[in-house]
Amino acid sequence: MESFESIPIIDIGEIDKAKGAKIDTLVQKIRKTYGEIGFAYIVNHNIDPCLVENLFQKSHEFHSLPYEAKMKIELNELHRGFIPINTSTDRNSKLAVVTKPNQSESFIMMREAFADDPAVQKGDYLAGPNQWPLEIRGFRETLNPYFDAMTKLCQKICRVIAIALGTDPESFAAEFEPPTTFLRLLRYPPSPPDTPSDIYGSAPHSDFGCITLLAQDETGGLQVRNRQGSWIDSPYIKDSFVMNFGDMLQRWSNGLFISTPHRVINTSGQERYSCPFFYEPKINAKVSPLPSCITAENPRKFESIVYGEFLRAELQNGYDRHSKTN
Repeated sequence: MESFESIPIIDIGEIDKAKGAKIDTLVQKIRKTYGEIGFAYIVNHNIDPCLVENLFQKSHEFHSLPYEAKMKIELNELHRGFIPINTSTDRNSKLAVVTKPNQSESFIMMREAFADDPAVQKGDYLAGPNQWPLEIRGFRETLNPYFDAMTKLCQKICRVIAIALGTDPESFAAEFEPPTTFLRLLRYPPSPPDTPSDIYGSAPHSDFGCITLLAQDETGGLQVRNRQGSWIDSPYIKDSFVMNFGDMLQRWSNGLFISTPHRVINTSGQERYSCPFFYEPKINAKVSPLPSCITAENPRKFESIVYGEFLRAELQNGYDRHSKTN
């Protein structure tokens, strides 16, 4: 299988078409691109550009708050709130010896779940309400519509994924009811020229969920590792999202889809802002290779795991807040 030197672009304008040649073409592109590269830009996704613009505006406003104000909503046991710089380390990275924390800070929200939510009543891991910065007018009212729009887009993408993997779309969709969803507003400070090589904005890693949709600014810094081990830049493209698949889709697809390593190194001399949205299975989903993906030529490669147990282990290893409390 050949390596790659650039990140491809996929037009998903026909994603709402249930049948026909155009949806078949999209399915084929997804199958090929995420079986060989694992990353692509998606365009014609029908997300209102104003939602994206307003999201970045609120991200800038949040990160401009005094440190003390942000610490009022420091990351809690429900994985919501402010993640200060130097508190997240990719200790599980298989791609580099990572001993230094990521050089970024962020705000993170998840699916809102109040006391009457079934997930809260069952005591599901991470089910609960978000924390919000009260100092910023319209913050919550800006993030929630974006969050909902991205959730709906990912539901459509999951249908295409199911078709590409030869499994029933409705049964696959049930594995995301309700989905585990995260929206993160990241700020990366610029790296000084003399920064040691073992310090990253985001250390080399693969995502541990299913779908990541990244909105990024024009600063640059995201890099994707190809099969030869070279790091390929993934620069800003207007009105696009960078979409990659994570470890759970690699497992469900029995390796037909790949979870590709990536990293962030901000050598621009200015701050970098990005807003990744993560769409992952329901917390109690059992993730194992789909029968449609197991053949004589591609025998079963992965054991079954419970997503929530896997997620808990990842958060405990990667975040000071969780390692101290769990």
